[in-house]
This record gives sequence, C-alpha cells and structure tokens, in this order.
Amino acid sequence: MPLKIVARETLHVGQPLVVDGDSPIGRYSTVFEDDGNTAYFYAIDTDVEDGTPIQDALHVYNVANVTDADRPSTLEIGWSEDGLKALLLINDQPHAAFDFIRRQGWCQTGFPPGASRTSGWSPASRDWNDEVEVLFD
Repeated sequence: MPLKIVARETLHVGQPLVVDGDSPIGRYSTVFEDDGNTAYFYAIDTDVEDGTPIQDALHVYNVANVTDADRPSTLEIGWSEDGLKALLLINDQPHAAFDFIRRQGWCQTGFPPGASRTSGWSPASRDWNDEVEVLFD
C-alpha cells in the first residue's frame, strides 16, 4: 500500500516545532510536536464535538537522548491510501503510527504503555512490531 506523504518539514531536534498532517479523507489528522524537551505524535478526530479532539498521544523522543540532535532531520507524515492509518517518519525511519479503525497506536519508544481506558483507544501495548509495518506495505 503506497504511503501518501501529506507533510514534510525540516526538524531541528529541541527547537519547538508543530507539524499537522491531515488524512486524505478529511475526518482524521495527526500532529507532531517537539516542545523543546520532548516530542509526541497525536491522533486527532476532527468530528469530536464534546471534549477534546485529541484521541491518543505517542512519545517519539526525549531531546536529551537524541545523539545527533545537532544535525537537521527530515520529518514526514504519511497516510495509507484509505486515509485511516498514519505514519510518522524521521529521516525515512518509522517512529510512530496510528490505526484509526482499530484505535491503536504504536511507537519505537513504546510509551506510554497503553491508552487510557476512558479514551476509547486500545489499552494494548504500544511497542513497535512487525505488524505495524505491514499496515503500510
């Protein structure tokens, strides 16, 4: 399944940056945020009227732990053809993904361990595994 890249930015780890990546079908979106200390990838449902549209959040990195933070990186957000699965790439390497139908997220750091049971998203492990990459083949 080809990946449709909807956002591409130069990332300087530790310099605040927010990048939106809207689904081709319109209802869903993702947001990458580096606040200068940590970076997260958020799943957004724009149809939510009551409460927050943020459905889930995945840890991407702690700035202090990035060994090549002094070098610029390329950040990309891509979507599956059906517009229901999103992938965060940094320098062409997958770091986080969401499946909006299964309401599941995964990331290389595996943090947080599972979504809040009140969020409606899966409390299953967020550890990256081969199953995730198959979603985007």
